[in-house]
Amino acid sequence: VSNRFLRLHLQLHAKSLFSDLLSFCCCFFFLQKSVVDGVLPSFRSVCGEDGVSLSEAIREQHGKDESVHKCCPPDVVVFPRSVDEVSALAKICHMHCLPIIPFGTGTGLEGGVGAMKGGVCFSLRNMDQVLDLHVEDFDVTVEPGVTRKALNSYLRDTGLWFPVDPGADASLCGMAATSASGTNAVRYGTMRENIMNLEVVLADGTIINTAGKGRRPRKTSAGYNLTNLFVGSEGTLGIITKTTLRLYGIPEAVVSAVCSFPSVQAAVDSTVQILQSGVPIARIEFLDDVMIDACNRFSSLSYPVTPTLFLEFHGSERSLEEQVNTSEITQCNGGSDFQWAKDEETRSRLWKARHDAWYAALALRPGCKAYATDVCVPLSMLPQIIVETKEDLIANKLTGPIAGHVGDGNFHCLMVLDPNDPDELQRVHLFTERLARRALAMSGTCTGEHGVGLGKRALLVEEMGAQAIQVMQSLKETLDPKNLMNPGKVLQ
Repeated sequence: VSNRFLRLHLQLHAKSLFSDLLSFCCCFFFLQKSVVDGVLPSFRSVCGEDGVSLSEAIREQHGKDESVHKCCPPDVVVFPRSVDEVSALAKICHMHCLPIIPFGTGTGLEGGVGAMKGGVCFSLRNMDQVLDLHVEDFDVTVEPGVTRKALNSYLRDTGLWFPVDPGADASLCGMAATSASGTNAVRYGTMRENIMNLEVVLADGTIINTAGKGRRPRKTSAGYNLTNLFVGSEGTLGIITKTTLRLYGIPEAVVSAVCSFPSVQAAVDSTVQILQSGVPIARIEFLDDVMIDACNRFSSLSYPVTPTLFLEFHGSERSLEEQVNTSEITQCNGGSDFQWAKDEETRSRLWKARHDAWYAALALRPGCKAYATDVCVPLSMLPQIIVETKEDLIANKLTGPIAGHVGDGNFHCLMVLDPNDPDELQRVHLFTERLARRALAMSGTCTGEHGVGLGKRALLVEEMGAQAIQVMQSLKETLDPKNLMNPGKVLQ
């Protein structure tokens, strides 16, 4: 009897707590909405009538990226045109305790733009100027509305280019915020290695330059590395309003190749051996049999449906002759003869097919959604983890074609799933958890280039450890004591 009374008491208490929580959430929602309504005139005074939108369609557009995470629209979207306007808007938000969510092009894959607590989305598309180009110094400064394709188009006649290529035509400042990389990282590095300076607006509207205003030396050992603190911070520490980037000379000669293999092990072993041989390869991408079949169908190609490497070599005509001798390594592992793509049109078609892998995977199951895993491991562990992951996918009857920047030890399973099938959702969730922990057990990371966002916050704790997370939390509290900058992301 006493147990029944205790259970009844706990049930009633739980209902009371839930009711109180619901009441609190409703009060918070209406209070914040009231605050937003009250500051709209201030927003309009900063960026004009056209620079503020309450449209449901606009808000929903800015509440979701290309991930599987549900749309969380902000209360209002503002469109600043300069760093001064960003600073003025941030000061208003700080004064009224309104969350701030920076938005570039919405091409992220980890739910980084969702307004988890409502608030104000800062859409930075109107800040789209290339500000300072120094051809002789190989650097350029751009605003957050400039995308990588737009920059390379601007640079076309200079003999220079910016090589970091995540596939999507992403905002360069957004790429800085997520520490993006892509197919060229094996030769040219990631965003982290290619950013020389950042202009950042903090939560209270303060404007800082992480390497000093106007500074762009090729190297420095002055003070703390504030630039790398903000690279990969995913909008949780401040809004990046300018980035100064390293540029590179367009290579004299470029040639691409495709090589097929009898097994996953043979393809990945060849990757490791090519890199160990010291060949300065520009790109080396792996696609498993499921992925190459999907690319064949989607992009009208006709490559053998076996594990495949896409390779690209950059340099002078003479240096390319030495690099292409890598075919001897691949043949020792059972690889086919190279299928060469030497002219620009054929090369572009080849790499467009690789960049369209996401859409090719989705086309395998029309009407379904996709989620991309993003683990990265030391090169020596790459053959083992890809083979084990492939076995895991087959054993659990999951659709997850594999593609990756294997020259960095980074690969993606493009999980295609039915969001209305609870059993499949659970199997995919368990698979992604196993894969991430498999990478961590091999001294790797849960995310090589997509960022933490919403879905990897618990894994970040496992990866970094409690003490490191506490340091991160302390930095966050110092720079953003009111927790206004993109709340709910990265740190739990």
